[in-house]
Amino acid sequence: MTPNNLSHSKKCCIFVVYYFHHLVKNIAILGSTGSIGRQALEVIKNNPLNFRVSVLTAYHSADKLIEQAIEFKPDAVVIGCENSYEKVKSALNGSGTRVSAGSEEINNIVEREDIDIVLVALVGFAGLKPVLRALKARRTIALANKESLVVAGELITQLAHENEVTILPVDSEHSAIFQCLAGEKSDSIEKIYLTASGGPFFGKNKLFLENVTVSDALHHPKWEMGQKITVDSASMMNKGLEVIEAKWLFNLDISQIDVIIHPQTIIHSIVQFVDGSLKAQMGLPDMRLPIQFALSYPTRISSPLPRFDFTSQTAFTFSPPDRKNFRNLDLAYFAIRQAGNMPCILNAANEVAVEAFLKGRIRFLQITSVIEQCMEDISYIEKPDFEDLIETNQETKTYAQYLVKSYF
Repeated sequence: MTPNNLSHSKKCCIFVVYYFHHLVKNIAILGSTGSIGRQALEVIKNNPLNFRVSVLTAYHSADKLIEQAIEFKPDAVVIGCENSYEKVKSALNGSGTRVSAGSEEINNIVEREDIDIVLVALVGFAGLKPVLRALKARRTIALANKESLVVAGELITQLAHENEVTILPVDSEHSAIFQCLAGEKSDSIEKIYLTASGGPFFGKNKLFLENVTVSDALHHPKWEMGQKITVDSASMMNKGLEVIEAKWLFNLDISQIDVIIHPQTIIHSIVQFVDGSLKAQMGLPDMRLPIQFALSYPTRISSPLPRFDFTSQTAFTFSPPDRKNFRNLDLAYFAIRQAGNMPCILNAANEVAVEAFLKGRIRFLQITSVIEQCMEDISYIEKPDFEDLIETNQETKTYAQYLVKSYF
């Protein structure tokens, strides 16, 4: 039967199905079992007419990946740990979901032609390769992995420009800036203010910080996040990484980026323009908001999330960060001013030091000591290429592990 012979009702049905498939965005979530990945799946579940899960990946969490795949029925899943391949494959046998394994498969999967958006929710340096592959494949990227821009910001932004790829920030602060800049010209920006909650140790002195426990550091007063980013928030390294990320995302000079403490976490960031006016993006501290904005961009869609009640908040307060007791912020500023491979050294040393702290092998303040020593001792490269960054990352991690052992 040709289309001209179809009844009017059948033609309408075909049109609706055709329109639906072209309206729904296919989402690949790299790191679906982590905090951002799980919240992204919640957003997708609440918006089935807007989003569909195309790909899910995880590294170690095979059971959670299986559970997610059964519920969301993606076209493909990748388990990074190859030892878990048979377990995942057996559990999803007959489901129609293709199963593969290994880190290289995570890099390859972003090139699937049916993917509209790649949400990179991986933690640390591991996010860099899939970001680069997605850019070369001209996939829109929703970026929750700040470390990739910290390590290779110049390379990433150059590739994005060459391939005409949009990078949509998922961090609440950068999403806020992105929203504030809608309709504005880049030369109208005077300064941006990244807001910080202050973390669990806001107002604490060095004597207190010397004795904090892992449990103390993981008790964030406002946000629910993964362990690594929660410790980074407690040490102010997270805000330092965000400063570097903002420099590349918005093509700013480092002198245009400032940090202010805002414990209420309602104002997520502020843009100050050349005429002295300010724009701030506000909302409850809920990562589902910036995730949904990135996935639905350039449109906004409704959500069932709670709304901010102005009558419940009597005051907003702001203060400068404590740079004396939380030195990681200045280390990040130093790293991006030096540029080259220095931000890569900063990031790699921090990854090792935070992991060591979480395992009880070093104290909280020794995180900063490890980072600082690596920045002093690892060879500086003014104009690193990708291979230089790979080598710097490995060299720094090896040296940082040596320093950790000397403290333990």
